[in-house]
Amino acid sequence: MTKEEITLHLFSLQDTAYRDFQVKLIPSVAADSVIGVRTPLLRSFAKELCKTGGGGVNDFISSLPHKYFDEKQLHAFLISGQKDFENCISLLEQFLPFIDNWATCDQLSPKIFKKNHEKLLPYIEKWLKSTETYTIRFAIGMLMQHFLDEDFNPLFLEKVSQIRSEEYYVNMMIAWYFATALAKQHESAVSYIEQKKLAPWTHNKAIQKSIESYRITPEQKEYLRGLKVKL
Repeated sequence: MTKEEITLHLFSLQDTAYRDFQVKLIPSVAADSVIGVRTPLLRSFAKELCKTGGGGVNDFISSLPHKYFDEKQLHAFLISGQKDFENCISLLEQFLPFIDNWATCDQLSPKIFKKNHEKLLPYIEKWLKSTETYTIRFAIGMLMQHFLDEDFNPLFLEKVSQIRSEEYYVNMMIAWYFATALAKQHESAVSYIEQKKLAPWTHNKAIQKSIESYRITPEQKEYLRGLKVKL
């Protein structure tokens, strides 16, 4: 399948009602760039392309920036399905600077990372220092996904707490990260809320998301409510 055929196939999977729904959810993406392919179909198509491979797939991956939002989503799923860590990282680093929306950023979740935490961590630390909104968001997301359980280190909380940004989608991910940390590593994370180490808006948003979580006890929620700050 050629690069052009891949795009044509995406149009064959178009759902216009779903397209109109997506446009409302992703304000940073131009409406005329959304084809409207449902996520399960994109995932299935990506798996098919990963199996068949070929020059057309390579051409598609290298043809950056993509014109359509759905092409970006497909690209994210293709990277997520890579089975070689080094190749996955190479493709990821080529793609990250071209991500321009939260949905594509959050769809990126390479399975190979689960078994390569030690190799992954230096890249996360590099991405955290990026000036690109969605590279930073992706880095925080990877810390949240892979380093809040058995490989947790309190230093990760410190690194994320030090990030200051004017970008809504960075600050929302910081809040999401700390809300998840409050659920999984409460004793370590709550001190950052107590000491107000986050920017005020992000601080309150992290508390809000924690209070909405079923993983936080009623007693913890009540305590967190009392730690909100006036903006």
